[in-house]
Amino acid sequence: MSESILVQCNDGVMTITINRPERRNAVTRSCAERVAAALDQLDTSSDLRVAILTGAGGFFSAGMDLKVFRETGERPRLPGRGFLGLSDQPPAKPLIAAVEGFAIGGGFEVVLACDLLVAARGAYFALPEVRRGLVAASGGLLRLPHLLPPNLAREMVFTGEPMTAETAHMHGLVNRLVEPGKALAEAQILARKILLAGPLAVSVSKQVMQESASWPSDMMFQRQAVIVDAIFQSADAQEGALAFAERREPIWKAK
Repeated sequence: MSESILVQCNDGVMTITINRPERRNAVTRSCAERVAAALDQLDTSSDLRVAILTGAGGFFSAGMDLKVFRETGERPRLPGRGFLGLSDQPPAKPLIAAVEGFAIGGGFEVVLACDLLVAARGAYFALPEVRRGLVAASGGLLRLPHLLPPNLAREMVFTGEPMTAETAHMHGLVNRLVEPGKALAEAQILARKILLAGPLAVSVSKQVMQESASWPSDMMFQRQAVIVDAIFQSADAQEGALAFAERREPIWKAK
């Protein structure tokens, strides 16, 4: 049997591929365990800076494998980590979704947990849980109203109707809209642009953007300072300034 999750690391970029095309890349608990292990490797490795999550066979994911769920009751969730090992606890480093075909249900909720989204024309996204008497409890209800105009988010959730990549791009949910078959290649281009930035600065910037949503307005800058002040004293900050003065690309040490 082929591996359900493929992990490839190359020049600072980890690519995680959901590899169950015969099941429309529907995922199981085993898939969640493999993804969680890969993301732990991403966050602890000094050689890895950014990850791409994609699907094999021309589509992203149909969400939970309902056949396995019906037969065994198994769900592709991990305690503290959530759906596919990442919906409740995304990695500290940037994660890019590269979507071809469709991302449905939990598959779309995983996309919403990513930091950036590249999608092919003709792809679509949907949260059809209500049509099965269920709710999108792996982040869809929590994240979508902040990423789309609230009325559009509510329509998607209440009806279960899909949204095309073109519409999602028009409303800012999709960062890059590309021709079919090009989503992964474009995500790799985007990842390489992130590699040009200081790794500590990127991780800390992501942390502030994630955590500041719940900060009281009168405490925002104080709480930010606790996180970011050390960056200005880092070796990478010194290297960035020196590289600018010397008109060359910085050599980052993540220190």
